[in-house]
Amino acid sequence: MAGNGRQWSNLMHLAAAVVRMKVRAAMCGKHGENARTTSEQLLRRQGEGDYRVLANRKTTHPFWKIRPSVRYADLPLYMDGELQPQKQSKIPQLKTKKTGMSMLTKLLLTDLVSGVNYVPSNYIRPLSDRPNLTEVGKSEGSNLIPVIDLQGLSGPNHSDLITQIGLACQDHGFFQVKNHGVPEKMIENVLQIAREFFRLPESERLKNYSDDPSKTTRLSTSFNVKTEKVSNWRDFLRLHCYPLQNYVHEWPANPPSFREEVAEYCSSVRGLVLRLLGAISESLGLETDYIDNQLGNHGQHMAMNYYPPCPEPELTYGLPGHTDPNLITILLQDDVPGLQVLHNGKWVAVNPIPNTFIINIGDQMQVISNDRYKSVLHRAVVNSDKERISIPTFYCPSPDALIGPAPELIDDEDNRPAVYRKFTYQEFYDKFWNRGLATECCLDMFKA
Repeated sequence: MAGNGRQWSNLMHLAAAVVRMKVRAAMCGKHGENARTTSEQLLRRQGEGDYRVLANRKTTHPFWKIRPSVRYADLPLYMDGELQPQKQSKIPQLKTKKTGMSMLTKLLLTDLVSGVNYVPSNYIRPLSDRPNLTEVGKSEGSNLIPVIDLQGLSGPNHSDLITQIGLACQDHGFFQVKNHGVPEKMIENVLQIAREFFRLPESERLKNYSDDPSKTTRLSTSFNVKTEKVSNWRDFLRLHCYPLQNYVHEWPANPPSFREEVAEYCSSVRGLVLRLLGAISESLGLETDYIDNQLGNHGQHMAMNYYPPCPEPELTYGLPGHTDPNLITILLQDDVPGLQVLHNGKWVAVNPIPNTFIINIGDQMQVISNDRYKSVLHRAVVNSDKERISIPTFYCPSPDALIGPAPELIDDEDNRPAVYRKFTYQEFYDKFWNRGLATECCLDMFKA
């Protein structure tokens, strides 16, 4: 340990020396090149041929084994031998607690990882919290996530489909639907629009960036950049989309067809949601419109998730295990696997099926059903070969809606007491957001 401490101290002195030399290089005119050369030679003596500088200490290993999150070449102290004060003032800075050094940081993972062949240290999960990808099962046999054909929902097979949906909600918390009424061409268009958006130049994408969760349209990264200790391998564009007329004008104007294509998709998916809510209400023995009537003015949000290829996918997550805080989620994914669901204590991969949606029960549905239906842990993993796009639609109560178990599902004499107290959705979501993604469900905080 003492040796590691000395190595750490030496590295910090070295990093500070590099910064000082780069400042001198920016201010020394004809001597600038010599100052830069000297700093490079210093780093080479430490055996770091690619000039890596440690951004934060996440391990007790010797410094030459630590994975840095920022490279030497990224330090924004000079440009072509001259200080650039106007440009520098616009560059986001990260100050480390141990060194106080200012370092250039990219706001989005997409831009950070271009050309990087390692996982930066702030994305690396502890050994006890890594995906263990070799232990993941397939969606088959007893682990099969049901696929339900909705074509007969309004026909003679209605009762059978209600039973299928009820069993899927009770046994899995997840199911897939086909013949859902959302046109295949519309699905293709919205996936293509998402790809085009994340391939826009960095400056164009960043017009939509915000780390303020109260913004109803925002581009961001990971999950909650202000509070989380380990970052997630994901960028996302979050949109509020009901009522459409309140939000469409905030959405990105580029790609040019973004607003039109996404608005049509949101409207079509909302129609699917309302059909499913009626079916789920009936499966619980409630009136068809019961759940619909509990949601106040309703809320609908969507996210376009972008997961870049990851050089070491076994070290990190796209999103770690979590439950959804909303009522119900309608997930569209491209043809790249990544979603995994916890079933019977084991993670199960839910691989994409063309032209289907994945439906998962959220925390509010578990409350309304009085624990009859379960909001299930799920996660997103990444891969080293392909980018992945997923587009979840989150349907939820309005913030002031009062949520609690349906009275028809409570019977103290029949040993079915209310599992949860009543609360507003705003109260619940605030707890969820402040805690961040965690394997423990927020629902435990609202038990009766």
